[in-house]
Parts: sequence; C-alpha cells; structure tokens
Amino acid sequence: MMTAARETLQSWLHRPLFLAMIAAALSTVLLLAGSLFVVMQQIQQRESDQMNAQGERFLQRLEQLFGQLRESLDDLQNQPLRGCDDDMIATLREVSFNYRFVYEAVYIDGSGVCSNRPRQSGLSVTRPPDLRGPTYSYWLNTTTEPNEDRAALMLGRGNFRVATSRGHLADVVDLPPGSSLLVVLDHGERAIPVLGPPQHWPPTEPWPPKSHNALQATQTRLIYRMPTDSPEYQLVLIAQRNGFTIPANAWWMLPISLMLGLGIGFQVFLLARQRQSMDAELHGAIRRGELQVLYQPIFDLNSRNCVGAEALLRWRRPDGTLTSPDLFIPMAENTGQIRQITDFVLQRLFDQLGQLLRANPQLYISVNLAACDVMVPRIGEVIARLLALHRVSAHQIAFEVTERGLIDVLVARDNLQSLRDVGHQVLIDDFGTGYCSLAYLQTLPVDCLKIDKAFIDALGHDAASSGVAPHIIRMAHALELKVIAEGIEHEAQASYLSSEGVRFGQGWLFAHALSAVQLIELITRGRRLLGRRFDDEA
Repeated sequence: MMTAARETLQSWLHRPLFLAMIAAALSTVLLLAGSLFVVMQQIQQRESDQMNAQGERFLQRLEQLFGQLRESLDDLQNQPLRGCDDDMIATLREVSFNYRFVYEAVYIDGSGVCSNRPRQSGLSVTRPPDLRGPTYSYWLNTTTEPNEDRAALMLGRGNFRVATSRGHLADVVDLPPGSSLLVVLDHGERAIPVLGPPQHWPPTEPWPPKSHNALQATQTRLIYRMPTDSPEYQLVLIAQRNGFTIPANAWWMLPISLMLGLGIGFQVFLLARQRQSMDAELHGAIRRGELQVLYQPIFDLNSRNCVGAEALLRWRRPDGTLTSPDLFIPMAENTGQIRQITDFVLQRLFDQLGQLLRANPQLYISVNLAACDVMVPRIGEVIARLLALHRVSAHQIAFEVTERGLIDVLVARDNLQSLRDVGHQVLIDDFGTGYCSLAYLQTLPVDCLKIDKAFIDALGHDAASSGVAPHIIRMAHALELKVIAEGIEHEAQASYLSSEGVRFGQGWLFAHALSAVQLIELITRGRRLLGRRFDDEA
C-alpha cells in the first residue's frame, strides 16, 4: 500500500498543472504572510515611535518638575520661619506663586499642618516616603483619585512638603485609557503608578528583562522602559493594546499576492512542461540513437603518448545541434534515466573499443559514474558481464566519481572498494570543487585525483586560485596517488605541471574529444602526437 501511495504521489508530482497549482498556492500564502509580517513590523515600529515620543516628553517634564520642587524646598528650608501662623501660610503661598509646578506647599510639625490650600488636605499623608535620599524624600503618588488637582508627586525636606498636581504631568501626554506611568523601585520589586491605574507587576519574569529593547510587546500590553541615569529607579510606561488590526489601506496585499502567486505558478508550469518535454525527448534520444560517446585522450606529459581516454556523452539532435551534458545529465539523474544512460555508455564503449582494448592491454578508458551508481552495487554486475563478453581486463576500465557524488561516504567506500577489488581503477574527478576532506580521502579506495580545469586555468593568472593546483599535487603525492590534470590548453601549463611531478594530463593542447574512429587512429599509429592536434568530430 505504501508503494502504491508513493507511486501515485510521484505521478502527481510529474504533472505540470498540479505542480503549478501547488507553487501558486504556496507562493500566494508565503507572499501574503510576508506582507502581513511587514505590516506588523511597521505597526510595532509605529507603536515604538509613539511610546518613545511619549517617554521623552515625560522625562523632560519630570526633570522640570523635580527641579522646581527641589528649588522650592531649598527656599523654604533656608527661610527662618517655623510654625503654623499667618506668616508661614503667606510664605507657602508665595512659593507656590513663584514656582509654576508647585501646586501645594505644606509645613508640618508637632503642633499641626498648614498649607497654601487650607481647605484641601492632599498632603496630609503619613506613610513613609517611597524613595529617601540624603537631602530629599520622595512620595511618588499620594492619591489615585481621578482629580487633576490632587497631588501626583511630592517632595519633602525637613518639615516642608511641596507637591505637583496631576495635571502638570497629564498635560504633556494624553494617556490612553488603562495606561499608566510607573516608577519602578527596589530593583524591580515594586512599581508605583504616578499616573493611571495600578498595573500587574512584574509584567515579565524576570525584571528587568534580558532584552535591551526599550519596547516590549506582549499580547495585551506595550511596556516601555525610559532611559534614566538613576540606579535607584526606572520609569516605565505601560499602555494597553487594542489587538492587532490590519490597516484599511492594506487591502491591496491580497490581490497583489494572488497575482504574483499566479505568475510564479505559471512560470513553474512552463518549466515543468519544458522539463517534461526534455525528459520525453531524452527518452526518445536514447531510443533513436541520438546519444554519442566521444573520448577525451589522456597523455603522458613526458613522453606525450596516449595512455587512455575519458568517455564523454554527447546529445546530438537531428538538426545537428548539441545539448550540453550540464543540462540533460542532472535531469536524467532526477528522473532515473541516468542508469540507462550509464549502461548505454558502457555498452557503446565495448562495442566501439573492445578490440582496441584487447590489442592494447596497457590502454584504459574511464567512465563517469553518477551518484546513484556510486551508492548501489549495480554497476559491478553490469561491468562484469560486459568484461566477460568482450574479454577485456578489469584494469582497462576505470571509474570516475565526483566529490559531490559521494553523498554517503561510508556506502560509497564499500561499493568503490568492490570495484577496485576486481581490478578497476577509481578516480576522483574535478577534485577541489566539492567537499571531500583529507580525512575522507584517506579512507576512500582511490587511485588517482583529477585536478579541475578551473585550477589549471588559474596557473600564473589568478593569485587566489593559482596555489590550489600545487597544493592538490603535493597532497596526492603524500597519499601516493596519481594525478591527472584536466583542461591543459597551453604548453606552459603542461611544462609547469610536469615539473611539479604531474605525469598525466588531458586538454585541447593535445586533442579535443574524439570519435571512436579517431581514437583508434591515434592509438594505432603509435599513441604519439606528431605535431598536430586532433579535433572534435563536431
């Protein structure tokens, strides 16, 4: 049942329309989610800006308030009058007149209390101060009554008390309903509301929060910590959140996300159709014999004799154009056709060069293996049958694997070792472009490293990459591995590589990829270049 379900799913995944619908739906959802995220970030930033602006205004006003309250207390403390009489009341009234933010001034002693507002008793509190300094004592809230004339802040020095009115704070910022301005004391243990109702405290655990962000957003509240220099207290502004609402002008997100999602779905549909078409074309190309096997000769850099060749696959369409292997090989790997292609290359190799290999036992042909062939032992059975049929020695067939094809090094090692045990050589192709570390390389059954063309081209030109090839050469020699340099195009490259101990190489300096007939001609005439370069039959 699981197999049937898997096959059904795979069949649906190969349908362009289904893939397009999935792509359109997912992209629409992702675009819409991304748009909502951006809107939420903008809303949060706007809330943060608003809270920051309110906090700055509160800080400025508090500095003004505390400054005037302290100055007025100093004036009262320095004047000689003591006791509640008419002169003291006149002095208290004069102080409240001279200082804008002093709403009420009070003198308290054992005989009584006198105030510039005798009919009010706003400062008759007897509770200990909320904050006691060396000179001044602070009462941060003397009442919670919603009366702007009642005291919000009070300072004391000696027998004198001065207070502001609630309106002196409320006039700088219009706090929303349920919002509060708090003074946090005792290292976060206590919070006293200066404006607004009491709040649940602490709002988060622990306090202060580890985050350095001034604004904290919860599901129900915005908590803003004002930057104060005092280690004794913190100012915190708490506002209630009305819940997340999408702005009215954000309606455009849905149609735009939908249109972009449909556009992406259409592009996926075209790509899937193209891939499906190429998949079908590749299947037909195998059946019609449009695939060709060419051979890139490998030469001894010292003697310039041809010692072997690398089998290369080409797709020549009926109109004569060539399709790059970089296009159809990955597609064949994804669709599972790569196994059929590998078998085709091996079969064509033996059909074309079987007699040549039997006559030249020192000659070898290397074949590229895809990742799926490296990870299963299937290829060993195929090559064993062909070797027996064509009477060719196992050491004349080498296998090239790329670093990127070693998906599971442990599994690959076992399968490659099985091939090596019967006599096949194992080559690491395009070495230096993958992720094969030295530790893995030491454990893999490898006979030879092939240096990628990019590092050969960099010799003497790219300072950043020119040192890679010599490094690979030294590493290979330390591991007692042979080295083949790919993409040699200039005599200077060949001379340098030879001086570094590289014995073998391939590239356009010697020959392009040859047909089987051209390779046989090269070998049978002595395997030595005589002043001219063989060109690709294309």
